[in-house]
Amino acid sequence: MTPTILVFDSGLGGLTVHREVTKARPDARYVYVADDAFFPYGRQRETDLLTRVVAVMDELIAEHRPDLAVIACNTASTLVLSALRARFKLPFVGTVPAIKPACAASRSRQVTVLGTEATVQREYTRALIRDFADGCAINLVGAPRLPELAEAVLHGEAVADADIVREIAPCFVERNGARTDTVVLACTHYPLLLDRLERLSLWPVTFMDPAPAIARRVVELLGPPGRGAGPATRFIFTSGRPPSPALKGALAGFGIAELAAAGV
Repeated sequence: MTPTILVFDSGLGGLTVHREVTKARPDARYVYVADDAFFPYGRQRETDLLTRVVAVMDELIAEHRPDLAVIACNTASTLVLSALRARFKLPFVGTVPAIKPACAASRSRQVTVLGTEATVQREYTRALIRDFADGCAINLVGAPRLPELAEAVLHGEAVADADIVREIAPCFVERNGARTDTVVLACTHYPLLLDRLERLSLWPVTFMDPAPAIARRVVELLGPPGRGAGPATRFIFTSGRPPSPALKGALAGFGIAELAAAGV
C-alpha cells in the first residue's frame, strides 16, 4: 500500500526535509503544506501558534488522511508536538535541534545552536542542552531575519551577503583558544542557504542539518520503501496566493510540480 506523508512547515524551509524524506521513501504520496498565511512562526505568540497549528492540522488530516505527518519546523515542533500526539492517532515526526549529535561530533567542545529567536528561548531547547551537551559549551543564537532571507532567495530576490553575515556572526565564538567548530541548524529554512553559510563563515565549521535523521525516523515508523515512484507531491500554500515564476522554478528543483489552487 502506498502511504501518504504530510509535510508541514511555516513556509519553505521544510523543503529541505521533504527532499530527504522523498529520497528515503520515493514510493510514498506526499502533501506539502506551507503555512505562509501565518509566517514567520518565530514572531508569533506561543498561545496563538499552538492554536493555529492544531486547527490547521485538524483540517489537513481530515482532508488528506495521512499515514504519518512530519512537522518540518523547529519552532512549531518544540511547542506543539505533545498536543498533536495527544489529539491525533497518526505518528508525528518532529524537527528539534540536533544538539546530541552535534556535541558528540564537536572536537573543540564549542557548539552553537542557530535557530529562530523563539526556538532558542524555549524550555524544550534548554532541556536538550541539559540532557545532551555532554560538557560542551553551548552558544544559543536567535537569527530574527534568516528565515525570511532564505524565503527571499527562493522567491528569486537578491539577498546581500552582509545581511546573512549579520545574522550568523554571533555563531562564531572563541573561548580560551577553542573556537566554535559545530553549528546546529535549528531551523529548516537555514539549509536552504547552506552554500552561502559555508562561504560566509568566519572560519570553517560543520553545519548540522537535521533532515537526514528525520528521513531515517520516517522509515523506522513506516518501514522500507516499496517498488516504484509515488505520485508528484501536492504543494499547498495556506494563503492560497499563487507562487511567482521564480518560486515555481525553485519548487521544481525540489520535485514539486503540483500546486494546489486553494489555501487552508
